[in-house]
Amino acid sequence: MVDKAKIKPLLVPVDFSPHSEAALLKACELAACMKLPIVVLHVAHDPGDMQGYYKRTSKKNQLMRIEDIAREMLDDFIDSMQKKYPKIKPLRSVERLLVIGLPVTRILEVAEKRDAAMVIMGSQGRTGLKHIMLGSKAEQVVRLCPLPVTIVKQHR
Repeated sequence: MVDKAKIKPLLVPVDFSPHSEAALLKACELAACMKLPIVVLHVAHDPGDMQGYYKRTSKKNQLMRIEDIAREMLDDFIDSMQKKYPKIKPLRSVERLLVIGLPVTRILEVAEKRDAAMVIMGSQGRTGLKHIMLGSKAEQVVRLCPLPVTIVKQHR
């Protein structure tokens, strides 16, 4: 009998992009084969290259906290994936996790704290000057994470 306390989840950091969608679908494939749970992680922050990413007002036209908007975006992302892919069983039971901070740092911390089996994340695959100036969160996670990391790109 398998001890559920020792089952390690697949950690899927998402930024709600098509690359994140592809990563979550790949994680579902792996989860089905390996019989592992999935933790979908979003790190709320206000990135320098996309300031105002979380700007949104509520239906009552009141300003909302970044965490509240990010939580709503995470829920919308997963709910839309579940509606779009209703036959993918692992997608139905993903755990949703929102943390605040710098993405790479928090991804590494959550991977360690949750004792993840693997990190599966999407990448835009920036090259050239954009890559040099902005760096790649996925590349940083690959370099710094002691766990296996799978990088997934959106199929075009």
